[in-house]
Amino acid sequence: MSVRVAIAGSSGSIGTQTLDVVRAEAGAYEVVALGVGSSVDVLIEQALEFRPKVVAVGDPAQRARVAEALPFAEVVDDLTALVEPADVVVNAVVGFAGLPVTVAALRSGRRLALANKESLIAAGPVVQPLRATPGAEIVPVDSEHCAVHQCLRSSVHLDREVARVVLTASGGPFRGCAAAELEHVTVDEALAHPTWKMGPKITIDSSTLMNKGLEVIEAHELFGTPFDRIEVVVHPQSVVHSMVEFTDGCTMAQLSMPDMRLPIGYALAYPARIATPFGRIDWSSLGRLDFLPPDTATFRCLDLAYQAGRHGSTAPAWLSASNEVAVEAFLAGRLRWPQIADVCDESLQRHEPGADTTVDDIVAADARARQVAADVIAGLSP
Repeated sequence: MSVRVAIAGSSGSIGTQTLDVVRAEAGAYEVVALGVGSSVDVLIEQALEFRPKVVAVGDPAQRARVAEALPFAEVVDDLTALVEPADVVVNAVVGFAGLPVTVAALRSGRRLALANKESLIAAGPVVQPLRATPGAEIVPVDSEHCAVHQCLRSSVHLDREVARVVLTASGGPFRGCAAAELEHVTVDEALAHPTWKMGPKITIDSSTLMNKGLEVIEAHELFGTPFDRIEVVVHPQSVVHSMVEFTDGCTMAQLSMPDMRLPIGYALAYPARIATPFGRIDWSSLGRLDFLPPDTATFRCLDLAYQAGRHGSTAPAWLSASNEVAVEAFLAGRLRWPQIADVCDESLQRHEPGADTTVDDIVAADARARQVAADVIAGLSP
């Protein structure tokens, strides 16, 4: 029997690659629900191929056109409606907007293939209790956390056998650059990632190492590893996707060529594996694997994430929101690249502690952080 799959954010990089996996694993998966914000042309094309039962469209002006083009599907306005018909929900929504899908999937006892790290990072205090819902589970799609997830399967007693989690970072397009060289980098230069093809937001985050900082918080939330036992190393080849060191000195690592379809397939098939060898390594031509410490003086966002994570409560939500605002401003040409870290730093210093037990609490913290970040940006010289 086919596994029923819903994809929230189906028009983006993770969403389209999920459909690649479904095509490759013919008959193993049935796409029952697709959802987008406004990319309806892509959605219609996907739906005509996969014939889902439900499609969600965030843009109200486009729903009538989608309904006319897809008479076989129920057209809804809420991405959380994608959860009901599915066995596995792929949350590929970009940014904090993915929180409702994360909450709905876990609350409904579904497997959540999580590519939307911001929802777990920002709303950890709300999301964690939902993981106890019968049937609910998170299988991470981020390549690093998928790697850790696989490595941890070699342990029996995670609470006492894990010594360190080591997350690898490519270093992004500016690896090895000094701060002075990065004062006037362009958007195109920041989007030129050397190894991964990703959406613009996560690509900019990779260039600042904020993506890796957020992944540190995500690793803490996913696996319960204390922050002082989560480390980051720069690994330019992006072949070792992360490692776990155990108390007996053994280090388990997950290796594959950079291909997001591998962690997507892992999340869809878990605890089994798909048959298509995405990311297979040609060992005769691999050559070398390099590792070096991150330059946290130049790439300040990594340390900011550790600060927010250790503070806990709504601080990660505050940092994530301010970073989204800063990245949007950079992509729009209203902020220079080094100022992304400036905005995040100043916004985090203005963090206003508050309640963190409900979704509304997290939404309020996110909204307030966005306003603070906008105020910081308004006071900066471009």
